[in-house]
Amino acid sequence: MKRLFDIVASFCGLIILSPLFIILAIWIKIDSKGPVFYKQIRVGRSNKNFYLFKFRSMRVGADKAGLITVGGRDPRVTSSGYYIRKYKLDEFPQLINVFKGDMSLVGPRPEVRKYVDFYTDEQMHVLDVRPGITDLASIRYRNENEILEKVEDPNKYYIEVIMQDKLKINLKYVENHSFWYDIKLIFSTFIAIIKE
Repeated sequence: MKRLFDIVASFCGLIILSPLFIILAIWIKIDSKGPVFYKQIRVGRSNKNFYLFKFRSMRVGADKAGLITVGGRDPRVTSSGYYIRKYKLDEFPQLINVFKGDMSLVGPRPEVRKYVDFYTDEQMHVLDVRPGITDLASIRYRNENEILEKVEDPNKYYIEVIMQDKLKINLKYVENHSFWYDIKLIFSTFIAIIKE
C-alpha cells in the first residue's frame, strides 16, 4: 500500500507542480550559471547508492568546500537558492526519486556515503527501508543550519550530536512505521514549512 501511494502521489505531485517547476527553473537559470538540477549520490535502501535530485540552490562546485550548509546565509548559496531552500522548494524534484522507487514520501532522510560510514551495525538498520523526502528527524531539525552556525566545528558536531539523534529517531520509525503515521508526518511537514 505504501509503494502504491508513493507512485500515485508522486505522479500527481509532478503533474500539479509542473508549472512551479518551470518557474523555478527559469529563476535558477537567470540567477546563476549552471544546471537547474543538482544531483548528489546518497545511500538508499539496502545500502545502495542512488542519485538524489534537487533544484540547485548553490553555486556550481560549492559542495567541494563541504557537504554541510552552515547558517541562514551561507555565502555559497545563490540569491534564488536562499528562498528555494527556506521554503524547501529545492526538495520537490525528489518526487522523481519517489516515482522511480529510490525513495518514499516518508522515511529516514538519505545521507551521503561519508556519513553512513560512521554508522554502527545497529544504525545501519535505517537502511532497511526506503529513504524519504521527509521524516520526524527532519521536522525536529528544520533549523539545523542555524544550530551548526553556532558551534566551533560544524562537521564534528553534526556527526557526534545531530546525526546520532536523527538516527535514534529514525530507528524508532523503522521499527514502528505505518501508513497512517506516514500521512501524519506529511501533514506535520506542511505545517512546519508554513510556520517558517
